[in-house]
Formats: sequence, C-alpha cells, structure tokens
Amino acid sequence: MSDALPEYGSWGGLVAHDTRIVSPDAWISGAGRPPSTVLAYGNGRSYGDSCLNDGGTLIDARELSQILAFDRESGLITCEAGVLLDTVLKHVVPQGWFPPVTPGTAFVTMGGALANDVHGKNHHGAGTFGRHVRAFELARSDGSRLTCAPDMNSELFAATIGGFGLTGLITQITLQLMPVASADMRQEVIRFDGLDRFFEIAAESDATHDYTVAWVDSLASGAGFGRGVFFRANHASASDLPQRRAPRTLPFPLRPPFPLINRLTLRAFNTLYRAAQPRTPEARRIPYRPFFYPLDRVANWNRAYGPKGLRQFQCAVPMAQARDAVEEMLRRSLAAGEASFLTVLKLFGDMPSPGLMSFPIAGATLTLDFPNRGERTARLLDELDRIAIAAGGRVNPYKDARMSPATFEASFPYWRDFARHVDPGFSSGFWRRVTAG
Repeated sequence: MSDALPEYGSWGGLVAHDTRIVSPDAWISGAGRPPSTVLAYGNGRSYGDSCLNDGGTLIDARELSQILAFDRESGLITCEAGVLLDTVLKHVVPQGWFPPVTPGTAFVTMGGALANDVHGKNHHGAGTFGRHVRAFELARSDGSRLTCAPDMNSELFAATIGGFGLTGLITQITLQLMPVASADMRQEVIRFDGLDRFFEIAAESDATHDYTVAWVDSLASGAGFGRGVFFRANHASASDLPQRRAPRTLPFPLRPPFPLINRLTLRAFNTLYRAAQPRTPEARRIPYRPFFYPLDRVANWNRAYGPKGLRQFQCAVPMAQARDAVEEMLRRSLAAGEASFLTVLKLFGDMPSPGLMSFPIAGATLTLDFPNRGERTARLLDELDRIAIAAGGRVNPYKDARMSPATFEASFPYWRDFARHVDPGFSSGFWRRVTAG
C-alpha cells in the first residue's frame, strides 16, 4: 500500500490514501482478492468520495476497456465497464447512433455512468442512463458472476443502477443507443433577465427541444439577480456539408497555489460570457461536442480551483417549491461571499429511473461549485442542504464530499432497502460517512 496515490483521486481534488490497487482479473480470480473492502474505480470523474475507499482496496476498472459488440441495425452496444464514453462516441456517432443520455463530460467510464445513473440535458424526455441499460454483468465478492436485467436478478439490477458501485464489480454493460441523422446539433441561445423568465423559457422549451439547460450568473445582484443564458437544442438533420471538427483539447497550463476562481475573476468572466452570447435566438448548427462537453476542451480544468480542489453542490427540488428555493440558495451563496463558476439550472421531468437510488425527481435542479476554502465552504454547503431539504428536495450524493448522515437520510429515506443489496465485500468513503458504518 502507498500512503497517497495521486493518480487515484476524485475530480473535486480528494486523493486516495492508504489504498491498495488490484486489477479486475486478479480480483475476480481470487488471486488478488484482499482481506479489506474493495470498490471499483473508473476514471475518477466523481467529485467526492463515492469513488474512493481509503484504508481499503480499489479495483482499477479502466483495464476493462473493450467494446465487445455493436449492432449497427438495432443500436445495441455491449462494452466492458471501463470503456470511456468518449470511446463509445468515436465508435458509434459516425455510424448514426448516439448515447440516449450523456453527462457533461465524455471522460466517464460506462460502469461509472451506470453506478451513478447519470442524467443529462434531456432528462425531461429520456430520463437517466439506467432507463436505457438492457443488461449488465456483476461480479460479487462471493465469487458469483450474475447477469442482471429487468427480468433477471431484477432486484440487483435496480440496486446497481445508481448504486454507488457498492453491489459488486460491474464488468460489462449492454446499452440501447438512439439513432441520429448527423453529428451536429441545432442550438438556440436565449438570454434571460431573472428566474421567472427562466422558468417560463424552460417550460416552453421542454415541449419543443430534446436538450435544455441554463447557466446562471451567480454573482449578479440587484436588478440583474437571476440573469443567465438558456441553451436548447435538438439533433440536426443530415447535411451534405463537410463534417466540422470540434476544437482540439487544450491542457490547463499550470497548477496554481491558490484558487483562480474568486469573485473578482468570476465577475469579469460572467459579464464577458453573457455579452458574448448571441442577442437573437436563431438556431445555429454546431458540432455535438461543444454543446454536450464544453469543459472537455480544457484538460484538467479542475486545477483552476487551487490545491484544495472544489466542492460541488447539486439538489433537486419539486416544482411547487423550486422557484423560491432556487432564489434562496442563490441569495445565500451571494451573502456568503462565495463564487460559483458552474452555476447550472434546469428542469427534471417526471421520468422515474429503474434504479433504487437514482437522484433526479420531477422539478428543478440547481448545481453550484465553489473552491474548497475549508470550514467557510462547508458552512455554506450545509446551509444549502438545509434549504433543499426544507423544500422537499434532495441533495445529489454522486457529487458529494461532505453531506451528513441526516441530509442523506432526508434525501433518501428508503436507503436501507438499498443497503440490503450492498455486497458485504464492497465499501467507500462516502458510504461509511453517510451511514456512519
């Protein structure tokens, strides 16, 4: 074991400590099966400690890296769990298919997408990733290897989708893709001047556009409070124009000793970013990657938050309380003097997931992230938790690094039903923290 493994960490800046690493083959065969608890580790794009197992063992799932089968007629793809979504995109998009649900980065593993039951900009129409999973294989610590599907080992199927990787090692997944006519999007960009206008545009757009999301200027106050930019899009039709290349990925050039995200730099960025958006909402044809994965253009962009990393907060609040709760959270963040760079607001639809612990509920979801400034940041996040729970909402555990057992219980009061399916050989820092186990 090593005391610190910087290559095994979370996107929020947490690093694995006192952790042993084994390969999937070694763990499955039993030759490398340790006496400590284990957890599968994908590509480390989780923000908190749900991907870490300090004092235990991580199974490096990235070694499960093969696409096993792809049917161009039906759009069914079977791949090992460590395959990156980016790899899937490169394989299937040129053949007229696209993932039915994608998060905001292409650098997640397929197993991670399942274990976190990721959602995207089209939840109102497509729901979560788990709705499109047809089957997967699960290796358990008792040596069994189970095929799980809606009609086969159905309880484990439901527990594993959004199950934090705690039900066993996902080895391969079969996913139903969706057909697309091109690799482009038809995007419309609309500036809005307040939260009331956001909710109006969002309600209209969910009926006409597959993908909707808004960026909010978290530092705007006074008459500008709640202003932002709304993005909506559909997949574009086929075109005879040459396929345009998305801009190449650029490295983040340094590891700053302090956060580059602060009120001064963010206020300037927010003003320039909003001003740079089109003033009229005509549809424009753009490549799919800048729409779905804008931050993937800068490798290691999380370094901008400084050596202590970042803390992300996401909640979902029922629609009846959403408007007031979102305003209260934005105002509370302003009053705390914190600066959220990625302030994202969108609506979730009434699209239940097959997963027991899936995060989305019908209503609105707000995402904020802050440079980690220790206790000061923790106090604000605790307050945001309180506002979300008081509004009848929940806090996203898949992006969490600090929620209390009480907040987890209030968000998922039925978590003990899920716990019955947790493999006794698996654990994580997150799970021990929120269940006090």
